[in-house]
Amino acid sequence: MTLPSKKNNWRRRLPADPPATTTTATTTAPAPPDRRGSIVQASVYRDGRKVASLTTLAETFRRLREEPEGMAWIGLHRPSEAELLSLADEFDLHELAVEDAMEAHQRPKLERYGDTLFVVLRAARYLDAQEEVDFGELHIFIGTDFLITVRHGAAPDLSSVRRRMEETPELLALGPEAVLYAILDAVVDEYVPVVAGVQNDIDEIETEVFRGDPAVSRRIYELSREMVEFQRATRPLVGMLNSLMAGFAKYGTDEELQRRLRDVADHVTHTSERVDGFRQALTDILTVNATLVTQQQNAEMRALAEAGFEQNEEIKKISSWAAILFAPTLVGTIYGMNFDHMPELHWVYGYPFAILLMAVVCSSLYVVFKKRDWL
Repeated sequence: MTLPSKKNNWRRRLPADPPATTTTATTTAPAPPDRRGSIVQASVYRDGRKVASLTTLAETFRRLREEPEGMAWIGLHRPSEAELLSLADEFDLHELAVEDAMEAHQRPKLERYGDTLFVVLRAARYLDAQEEVDFGELHIFIGTDFLITVRHGAAPDLSSVRRRMEETPELLALGPEAVLYAILDAVVDEYVPVVAGVQNDIDEIETEVFRGDPAVSRRIYELSREMVEFQRATRPLVGMLNSLMAGFAKYGTDEELQRRLRDVADHVTHTSERVDGFRQALTDILTVNATLVTQQQNAEMRALAEAGFEQNEEIKKISSWAAILFAPTLVGTIYGMNFDHMPELHWVYGYPFAILLMAVVCSSLYVVFKKRDWL
């Protein structure tokens, strides 16, 4: 763990000391709001046990000054700029970290600003009804005697983390770094149902692909986008935890925390590998689906071509018989006009000649069409 020693830092918050200066861009920070605002919960702890639960930032600052060996744990949800600036003034937070905390859409990272660590985490939860992954964002400021969480989104639920830590005062007594471990552990644990839900979605998609569901391509695309976001949330955590573990010896991290952080790192690595596998599986499924769609289109085109060919053959037969029947009709029509001055009209052999002419023309046409395979 890379937190500095707590030695003598508490003295800057004794009532007799002058107010701490801020490193933010403003020269005079606003006074802390005397209303609950975006505070989810604010408590002061000493030796792992809660000594006060406050409703405003001003009360929290005042009570922490009265507990020089205490630790403040402040939870915020979408705080206002005034609230963040008051926190920056009280705890000497760096202006760049404060700017990041004001806006969501930050990538997971771990940065040090003097005596303060700034951590960004991406939480995730699986929504069964919508069959989609919902992402949240958590910004954490960690100092020697304070921990501030700024949450953007519904996830993660830190109330369970707070209850867990309060039920294990021996762990909470280890300070803000122990709380950071608990938050990391909770965020990573929430990845487990997400992985299970995504695995179930992929199994359903595979079935839909081979069933020929026309809507499966859209579902594959949407899930692939979610896996890109999930990968952005999990992959940086591996490097962040490695950085924390690299500072174990330098900063004298408690052995119990070392073991717990290594366990979290193992879970993160496993989750990251699963997410990589999901992305590859979705890519393969998309390729298979494109191949099946192409094959289906080719089969439909072939069926249309065969149907067109059969239809053309039928048209040939109909046209051939129509031409054969047209010849006697033409002869019969001409000689059925009954004009007085017509050649062969009063000829004794006129009728047999007309019949013979019809038969010869029809037979000739039949032979011609038969040779051309029209009949």
